[in-house]
Amino acid sequence: MAILSKIRNRSGLLLILIGFALLAFVVQDLFSNGFKSISKDVGSVNGKDIAYEDFRVKVANAEKNGQNGQQVTALQASNQVWNQEVSIALLTAEFEKLGLRVGEKHIVEVFKADPNIGQNPAFLDATGKFDVKKFKDYFKSNPEGIQILKEREKDAELNAKYQIYNSLVKGGLYTTEAEGKFKYEAEMNKVSFDFVTVPFSSIKDSDVKITDEEILAYMKTKEKKFKSEETRELDYVLIQEKPSAEDEAEVKNKINSLLTSRVEFKDGKNDTIPSFQSATNVADYVNQNSDIPFDSTYIAKQDLPAEHADKLFALATGEVYGPYMFSNYYCISKALGRKAGAKSKASHILISWEGTQVPNKKEKRTKEEAKAKAEGLLAQALANPSMFMILAMSNSDDSSAQQGGDLGYFAPGAMVKPFNDFVFNNPVGKIGLVETEFGYHIISVTDKQDAIRLATIAEKIEPSESTNDKIYTQATKFEMDAANKDFAALAKEAKLTVNPSVRVKPIDENFGQISNQRQIVKWAFAGDTNIGDVKRFEIANVGHVIAKLKKVTEKGLMSVEEARPQVEGLLKNKKKAEMIKAKMSGSSLAAIAASNKVIVMNAVDLTLENAAVPGAGFEPKVVGTAFSSKAGQVSKTIEGNSGVYVLVTKTVAKAPALPKYTDYVNKLKPQAVGNAGRFMQALKNDADIQDNRADFY
Repeated sequence: MAILSKIRNRSGLLLILIGFALLAFVVQDLFSNGFKSISKDVGSVNGKDIAYEDFRVKVANAEKNGQNGQQVTALQASNQVWNQEVSIALLTAEFEKLGLRVGEKHIVEVFKADPNIGQNPAFLDATGKFDVKKFKDYFKSNPEGIQILKEREKDAELNAKYQIYNSLVKGGLYTTEAEGKFKYEAEMNKVSFDFVTVPFSSIKDSDVKITDEEILAYMKTKEKKFKSEETRELDYVLIQEKPSAEDEAEVKNKINSLLTSRVEFKDGKNDTIPSFQSATNVADYVNQNSDIPFDSTYIAKQDLPAEHADKLFALATGEVYGPYMFSNYYCISKALGRKAGAKSKASHILISWEGTQVPNKKEKRTKEEAKAKAEGLLAQALANPSMFMILAMSNSDDSSAQQGGDLGYFAPGAMVKPFNDFVFNNPVGKIGLVETEFGYHIISVTDKQDAIRLATIAEKIEPSESTNDKIYTQATKFEMDAANKDFAALAKEAKLTVNPSVRVKPIDENFGQISNQRQIVKWAFAGDTNIGDVKRFEIANVGHVIAKLKKVTEKGLMSVEEARPQVEGLLKNKKKAEMIKAKMSGSSLAAIAASNKVIVMNAVDLTLENAAVPGAGFEPKVVGTAFSSKAGQVSKTIEGNSGVYVLVTKTVAKAPALPKYTDYVNKLKPQAVGNAGRFMQALKNDADIQDNRADFY
C-alpha cells in the first residue's frame, strides 16, 4: 500500500516526465524529417486531392483480387490503383469541360458488354437477348444488391462517357485529300542528283570537346525531353547466405551413409537400418530421408537432369545411381521400373464451327461444313503426310497452327478424352480424325517416349547455423567499416563485388537484381539519409545487402552527367559540321571533292518516301534539297544525319496528277486512327500530378 501511495503522490511528476519524453520524440521527428508536413492525401491531379483512406481501400481490394490470376504486392496494387485514379481524374475533368452526359440507354449498353451481366441467364429473355426489365426486377427483389448496383452504375457511367469521348477524339482525327496527294507525290516523284559528302567520322571525336555548359544550354531548349524525376543512386554489395564446403561435405556424407546398411542402438536394442538399395518400402524410406517427397510418376529422359540423364535412364530396375548434384541438392536415385510410350508427341489441325469455345476462328462455318472440310483435309494428309505442317499452318483454328500444328510431348490425360485415346492407342505415323467439344481434329501421332520411374532421395545443401553466423559477422563488419572507408576499396579487400549503381525512384519496389526490396528504396529517400550513408539490409533466403547512397537527384531537369550520352554526339556533329563546311567550297562538285579527298557520287530516282542516299543512309534533308534545287547548280552545304553534303540536281521527274487520291488517303488513315490512342498520355504530360505515395508505402 505504501508503494501505491508513493506512486499516486508522484503521478504528477511522472506525467510531466512522460510529456517531456513525448515532446522530445516529436521534436526529434520534426528535425529528422526537416519539418516536412505529413499529408493525408496520396497525391493530387491538377490540384484535386486523392484521399489516402479511399485509396487504401481500393489498394487492399486490388491486392486481394490480384491481376490476371497473379498475386500482387501492396506496391504493385498501389501502382495499379494510382494509374486508374490519375486517368479517372483527368478524364472526368475533360468530360466536364465538354459537358458530356449519358442516360440509362448508354449505361445499359455498358452493362450488356460485361459478360457477367450481359450473358447472365437470369437477365436473358426467351430468345437469349438481354432483358432490361428482368435486370431491374432482379435488384428490386434483392435490396442488398442495390448498393452494389449503384457502384457499378458509377463505373458504367464513366465507361459510357469514355466511349463517347474516345469516339469524339477519333472523329476529330482524319486524313485530308491534300495529305493523300502529298503521300502520292512523296512516293512517286523522283529525283536524280550528283553529290559530294564528307562524313562526320572523318573528324576524330577526341578532336571535338563538348562542355557541361553546352549540354545544359541544349537541354534547356528541350526541357520536356530532359525532364527528370526525383531519384537516388546507390552502390551495393551482396553477401549471400550460401553453404560452406563443410556444409556441403556434411550433406554428402549423410547421403553416402544411406548406401550401406548400418546398426543403430534404439529403445534398448540394436536396430539394423537397411541401405537404400535393400529397403523394402521404398516410398517410406524416401519420405523419411529426403527433403523432396516420393514421386511415383514416370519421367521421360528429356525431363531428367541433363547432366545425369543418360546414366539415370539406363538404370536397371533396383539399381542405384549417385550421389550426384542436381541444382542445390545431393541426390541418390533408385530405378523402380520402365514404361513404354509413357509420353506422346502429336500434331493436329483443328477445324471448329460456330458455337465451339475457340477464339480467332479462321472462318465462320456450320458443324456440317466443318466436318466436310476436316474430311477433305484428312484425305490430303493421308495422301501426302509430309504436307501435314503446311495444311495445319494454313487451315487450323488452333494457336498451334504457327508451329505447323505441333503440340509437343504430353502425358496421358493432358488432352480431352477422344484426342487422348487416339494418340495413346495408335502407333507413331498414324493419322486420323476425332471430334471433341472444340471441333474436328485431324491428328498425326509423331513420336512416343519411354519413361522411367525413380525413387530419389534429395537433401538440400543449405548453410548451417555456424555458417550463417560467420556471414552475419562479415556483413555487419563491412557495414561498420564502410561508414568511414572507401566503399569500392573495402569491397575489393573483402573479395566482394560492388554491383553496378542502381537508380531508384520514390515509389520503386525492385532494387537492382533483387526484387521487392521496398525497404532499401524507402531508406534511400528518408529525410535523414545523406550521401555517403551506408546501411545493411537482411534479406530472407538471399543474404545481406550493404548499400551506400551515392547520389541524390531532385525533380527537375536531368543532370548533365545523365544527359551527356544522349546529347554529346549530337553537339559534336554540329561542331564537326561547321568545321567541314569551312572546307567545302568550290565552283564544281569535282573541285569540292578534290579539296576534301573524296569522290563525286550519284543518286538515281530517289523519292521523299525512300530517301536512302547511296553509301550514306537515310538522308531526307538531302533528298528534299535535291527536289527544291535548280538543275545544274551547285547547292549550298547541307547538314545531314551522317555528314555534310553538296549536290547538283540532274533531273526531277514529277508523277502525273490524279483526279482523286483516295488510295493514298486510305494508306494514311490507320496512322490517324493509331494517334487517337495517344490522348491519355498527352493529358498526363500536360497535367500537374503530385505523387505522395512514397510517404505511405
